[in-house]
Amino acid sequence: MSDVIHPRIEAAQTIPSRFYTDPELFARTKESVFAPAWHFIGDDEKIQVPGSVWPTTILDGFLDEPIVLTRDMNDAVHCLSNVCTHRGMLVAENPGNARFLRCRYHGRRFGLAGDFQHMPEFDQVEGFPSPAECLPKVPFASWGPLLFASILPEKSFAETFGKIQERLSWLPLHQFVPAPERSRDYLIQANWALYVDNYLEGFHIPFVHSGLNDVLDYESYETETFDGGNLQIAVANQDEFCFDIPPSSPDHGRRIAAYYYWFFPNLMLNFYPWGLSINVVKPLAVDRTKVSFIPYVWDVSKLGSGAGAALDRVEREDEVVVEAVQRGVRSRLYDRGRYSPRREANVHHFHTLLASRLQ
Repeated sequence: MSDVIHPRIEAAQTIPSRFYTDPELFARTKESVFAPAWHFIGDDEKIQVPGSVWPTTILDGFLDEPIVLTRDMNDAVHCLSNVCTHRGMLVAENPGNARFLRCRYHGRRFGLAGDFQHMPEFDQVEGFPSPAECLPKVPFASWGPLLFASILPEKSFAETFGKIQERLSWLPLHQFVPAPERSRDYLIQANWALYVDNYLEGFHIPFVHSGLNDVLDYESYETETFDGGNLQIAVANQDEFCFDIPPSSPDHGRRIAAYYYWFFPNLMLNFYPWGLSINVVKPLAVDRTKVSFIPYVWDVSKLGSGAGAALDRVEREDEVVVEAVQRGVRSRLYDRGRYSPRREANVHHFHTLLASRLQ
């Protein structure tokens, strides 16, 4: 895609409509957009004790990269490729506890740090074993209990997440408790980027989300951009739930109802007074997307109140709009629009990042 998004939002046009409908452009994003990104992969409850083994997948349904997290007998955590270096079989197929990893196809064995240990019937192989027999290590990082990994990161975790870690350092993330009973997956008949477009602006709130609009001070809604992501700050109306922000924070004294953080291209960390909702946007096809809501509760007493009270309703309202936009961008009579400099700076930022990776 040769189109460039003008760096000045006042002069810019939106990304061309074919981005949302072209299967070839959709396929190109896999390696140019998603493979270099950091992805949320779970929390440390999965690997609490030495010997823990937890296989998972980076962005299942799209990247489909099999990995395995382990905690070795020295209590060190490792993130490894879950593909045997012999013939490509998955090494760990089920979570559990073990002293080593062994491929059940031909018996190749690895330590919990990924080091090659043994292979039967290979005594006549020249130059064996070599470092290539070990399981490749996958870059990973943690923030509180949250775990992240990247196949081919273009930036370090610290470079990507440093601003949010600094801004929200006062939040006791280790007190956030997984709430799988509140998790939901939503299947949306639209391109993944249309869902992100919608998420990145509060412009539509008064028109689409009447309930959310009632608890927020729309005129005080703010956006900030940073390298690799952006932030929306929702301010609560009087008498609505908001964060009790300590003096150490630059936001002390403000009635903040929610911090909506987005990290390119598809990760959303939504902080509310009750806790955190992680939204992972998973492309399935050029016009089909799965969005996973993964909650962590901090203050149970605040569930059901404020900006994070009716997430399912807000999601369903968004789905109707985004699916209608998907039908609209297929039109032969529409190509590109313009941005509101006041309300759509984050969308412009997203489109700029997309276009730069698809040149």
